[in-house]
Amino acid sequence: MDTYEISDANEPPRRKTPSSLVWNVLTIVVLVTILCVVSVFLLIFVNPYSGINPFPPPTLYPSMIPPTMTVTPRFTLVPSWTPTKIIAPSTSTPEATNIPESTPVAPASTSTLEVISSTPAGGFSFVPRQGSPSAIDGATFHPDVGCNWSGVAGQATSLNGESVRGLFVQLGGSMPGVESVDKLAMTGLAAQYGAGGFEFTLADKPVASSGTLWIQLFDQQNLPLSDRIYFDTYDDCQLNLIIIYFDQVK
Repeated sequence: MDTYEISDANEPPRRKTPSSLVWNVLTIVVLVTILCVVSVFLLIFVNPYSGINPFPPPTLYPSMIPPTMTVTPRFTLVPSWTPTKIIAPSTSTPEATNIPESTPVAPASTSTLEVISSTPAGGFSFVPRQGSPSAIDGATFHPDVGCNWSGVAGQATSLNGESVRGLFVQLGGSMPGVESVDKLAMTGLAAQYGAGGFEFTLADKPVASSGTLWIQLFDQQNLPLSDRIYFDTYDDCQLNLIIIYFDQVK
């Protein structure tokens, strides 16, 4: 037994075989490969859009933000007429002429001229034209509706007789079946009555009322240009359209 142990101790060290060298090289290659793979995974995890990622995620587009709503006026106001101040020419009074006493002279007759002011009470710039309001057959302007409609319409004209556009027209009051009427229109939007025409629909049939509805003109600063004009309506298919024309007087 002792002889065997002595012989092992004296045995020279074994040389590494070529196969063990190959395994060592393969081990190193595997370790390096694992290190590279881990590095690649870390890079992809930090930056998924990196060029080394064979399956990059889809590109994120900026979120669509709905456009901000912009308030649009219902209609564009056309330039309003400019009031023109009219200065009445002064009338000079002739001086009295001395007449000789010896000459008999018949007394001169003096006639007093009545001055009619064109400025209405209240100082409004527009007044209803003579004959307005008036009732006519609505088929004149709406032949397709027949008796299934009633309304009020008209237009505004300036001092020189031209149509005035861009004035607000308010319809107010009450009528049978409607406790309160409050509508707004603008001259120039109903050209069938003239370039400065306007129109309101009252009902889908003729309705009779007596002085409970009124109409009034306003400028673009919401200042009244006319007094409230009260009118009647009729339960008659031949009188289902009320016409009111406004004329400028100053």
